[in-house]
This record gives sequence, structure tokens and C-alpha cells, in this order.
Amino acid sequence: MTNFISKIVLFLFVLGTIYNVKGQVNYNKGSLFIIGGGSRPVELIKKIIRESEIDKDGYGIVLPMASSEQDSSVFYAKIPFHREGVKNIYGMYFKEKEIPTNEQLDSIKNAKLIYISGGDQDRFMKIVINTPIEMAIRENFKRGGMIAGTSAGAAVMSEKMITGNELKHGTYHSTFLYLEENNIELKKGLGFIKNAIIDQHFVRRSRYNRLITAVIEYPTLKGVGIDESTAIFIKDGRAEVVGNSQVIVLSNMKRSKDIRNGKLAAQGIKMDIYLNGDTFKFKL
Repeated sequence: MTNFISKIVLFLFVLGTIYNVKGQVNYNKGSLFIIGGGSRPVELIKKIIRESEIDKDGYGIVLPMASSEQDSSVFYAKIPFHREGVKNIYGMYFKEKEIPTNEQLDSIKNAKLIYISGGDQDRFMKIVINTPIEMAIRENFKRGGMIAGTSAGAAVMSEKMITGNELKHGTYHSTFLYLEENNIELKKGLGFIKNAIIDQHFVRRSRYNRLITAVIEYPTLKGVGIDESTAIFIKDGRAEVVGNSQVIVLSNMKRSKDIRNGKLAAQGIKMDIYLNGDTFKFKL
């Protein structure tokens, strides 16, 4: 009897282990395609199509809620895919506090590709945060879908989302004019990336100051600046650069942070610069 019980316990343990491993694999099954804004070169679009396999079956959904002109955002998001013969891309958008239908949620969950357009990342998150829409996007990733985004759609990928606003200065600047404490505003993003903050239009708009500020204020996180017409494709713990320009990765290696008269200082900050075809480790 004791031997029988031991076998049952062992069976349940193995079953539980398999279930946990399987659940972990499923959770990391999807991929991310994060574009820094600007134009989308044909090679970049072809990479999305090839990796998502949307040209073989299934469909893609454009979520344009970051934009104030959602119809136009969907229209322009479809064009480069149409040029490559991919017509199975559809727009779906929601207003704040709108309750999605079950059919809409199922469509999001089962899409081969979800594409989040540009605009204002804060506007997008206000609509989806803590809603069934957000949960459906997460479920899509678990099922192996590709979550893509450009500009604002890039910023929402990380758990700590850069808004672009300065807390100490009311006037908007495309980058920060100073390296100051308590100036950068971060809010909750979709959270696919836990260990980094994503910035966009990076080289083109010279956004070094605000990403340097981010990695000093949040020293355990990397800063990933993606330039226009450039993207990183993240799958299975590795990022590949795709496009015409650079990806800049800042790392506060010594977790250094010093403050004097409100100004930030740090030592040992590492900067890596990557070009098209380069790869680097990237854990979500």
C-alpha cells in the first residue's frame, strides 16, 4: 500500500512539473516587434510578415487607440502590408470605459499579429489598462502571437512606460534639457518587458538625456532607445535589430546614482550601439 501511494505521489509530482514547464513555455511563446517610429522600410515589414506567418493563415489586428485620428491610423498602418500582398489586416478600436464584446476579445486573443500604432502612449494605456482588452492582448502573446508596435506602440511594451513628460518642466521638449532627479514620468505599460524601459525616435530626436535620466533613477533597468525606421524583434530571449538606423542600449552597470543640488550623476554607465542584423540577449 505504501509503495502504491509513493507511486501516486511521484506521478502527481511529475505531472505538476510538466504542467509548470509547459505553462512557462506557453507564456513565453509569443514574440515582440518594437519599432522606433518613422517610416517602415520594406525589409522591416517583410520581417514582421515572415515571423508572424500572417501571409500563410490567420489575420492581424491594428489597435490605433494611441492616435487621436484612429481611422487614419488604421488606414496608414495597413498600407505597407497591402503592398506586400497581405490584406488580412483589420482595425479594431475602443473608447475609454467601452466594454468590448466577447467576439472582439476572441478576435484579439486569436490574431496572428497585433499592431499598436503611434500617437500618445498614455492615451492608449488609459483605454486598455486593467480591462479585458489588456488581458486579451496578454492572452494573444501566451498563445504565440506577435505583438508589434511603433512609436507610442513601442513605449507601451515595457512595464515601466516612459511618457515623455517632464515633472519639473511644463513645456514639452522632444528630449530632456537637463539630467535632474524626480523629473522623468513613468507610468504602467503593458508589461511584456520587465527589465528595460523603451524609448523611441531615439537618435533622430536625440533623446539621450531622458534615457540616461531613466537608467540613473531606475538603475536596475536597461534603457533601450530605438531609432526611426528601425526595430528590435524579440523572441526566445534574444533581440535582433532590423532596419535602417541604430538601437542604443544603456546599462547602469554599478547601479550608480548620485544627486547634488538636484542634478543627477552616475559612474559606470555602459552604452552599446547596434545596427541591422546585430543580436543581443534580451530577457523579458
